Amino acid sequence: MSDRAESVVRDYYDALCEGDPLAPYFLEGDSTVKFGLSEGLFGYADVAAALKDQTESTANWSVESGHLVVDEREAFATFADEVTMAWTDAETGENRRFETRWSGTLVRREPDGRSDDSGGNDGSDTDGDDTVPAWRFAAMHVSTADEL
Repeated sequence: MSDRAESVVRDYYDALCEGDPLAPYFLEGDSTVKFGLSEGLFGYADVAAALKDQTESTANWSVESGHLVVDEREAFATFADEVTMAWTDAETGENRRFETRWSGTLVRREPDGRSDDSGGNDGSDTDGDDTVPAWRFAAMHVSTADEL
């Protein structure tokens, strides 16, 4: 996994398109939040469950980054992007496409596998697993001006 926040954001887009697990990209803590097009999720457990369900109920993802900007600092990074995303609902076969805006905050993983816990992390992400991204999303917001 890359040690640059921008690469982790792009890796997340790729994982989404490939149907790979998305939960490892998120900080394991009660303060982790993800706002999607039609949902608000609070806490890692809810985020992980929703991402698993999303992966199982959708297919044929396309993610086109239009203007990714990342500001990487020592222990955190912020990002924003304009993303065209499309997918197929695996149950109905309906194709969905949205022009979206993404933004959020990532936290750097410490060498011992822990993330900086000043943001409310419960410290449960101490696995030291090298397949876990060097940066993880503490907050992600995806919105659209389109009508749902």
